[in-house]
Amino acid sequence: MALAFPNTVRLGYQRSMTPQPAEQRRLQYREDTRRAILDAAEALLVEDGVDAFSMRRLADRCGCTAPTLYHYFRDKPGLIHELLEERMQQLVAELHAESPSDDPREQVCARCLSFARFGVRNPRHYELLALNRGPDAGDPPAGEEARRLLVGPLEALARRGGLGADDLETLRLGLWSLLHGYILLRATHPDEAWSEAVLRHALDALLEATLGAAEAAG
Repeated sequence: MALAFPNTVRLGYQRSMTPQPAEQRRLQYREDTRRAILDAAEALLVEDGVDAFSMRRLADRCGCTAPTLYHYFRDKPGLIHELLEERMQQLVAELHAESPSDDPREQVCARCLSFARFGVRNPRHYELLALNRGPDAGDPPAGEEARRLLVGPLEALARRGGLGADDLETLRLGLWSLLHGYILLRATHPDEAWSEAVLRHALDALLEATLGAAEAAG
């Protein structure tokens, strides 16, 4: 099913009622076309998943040629990078909004829960984010910012709790395992009576165990 793009070529800009200079019209056309491609790519991704996604299928969906796609996006990884950047900007905004207190432990829990909500709402994008997309793919800029917002309170908690580098890394991996498992289970077993309280209890238990062990050892 093709999307209903404006103009006869379907990948175009909606003609304004107000006359515009040629250069402004050209820039608007490029931006509208780029936006239409990204929207179509996201729709395909949500409908059919990561494995079924291809530039050829995207061209068919848009009603354009493959060279048109490659004119706007260097390749499939470049297109995926753009999609992830947009979604990760949303995650960054949500993580910034999670500041319940100055207590780093509460910040760790709040931001972990916010990240889990993002993954549950955007399972296809999370799947892309979690995939090994190759050594040259890298995270989008917003992804690096999201990582900083998640790790910052964790490092502050480690300093306050007297955790060494090894304990901090163990805690980081433990939290990642919890979040990853929770998001994937919610996506693959939606019939189960999942509650956010399940994740919160698991986070509390992991933090308590790790910090308690460090305190006992110290």
